[in-house]
Amino acid sequence: MVEVPPDAVDDAAQVLRLALDGDSDAVVDAFDAVVDRSGVVGAYDVAWCLAATMVGEGVPVGRWTLDFPDIDEAGYDTRWVARFVSAYANSDASTGEALFGAALADGQLPECLLTLAGSAVATLRRRSQ
Repeated sequence: MVEVPPDAVDDAAQVLRLALDGDSDAVVDAFDAVVDRSGVVGAYDVAWCLAATMVGEGVPVGRWTLDFPDIDEAGYDTRWVARFVSAYANSDASTGEALFGAALADGQLPECLLTLAGSAVATLRRRSQ
């Protein structure tokens, strides 16, 4: 998988802590702070770390397909998260970057990042059961 700076790992951990607390406003503020400090690239790195959290370790290298019934009827943010995590699982950073750029251009990036954080938390909670 793509290496990210250590700050991104720390920032992702902070976002997860805030999301686990259910503080959506603080999650948004955390991403804003990352953008202020490291630009959009920093936010992308944090998002990539969150995708890594969802996918987990030890994923065999290969081509993974998205199994999400009726994905085309899902909201923008949900479709984005599913596709972004799929890009991570496939070690396809260029698709991840394209998705990130499209969400930014469409004005949907904040909602997508918030949904990604919520999805990562849901994944962690499901694993701990």
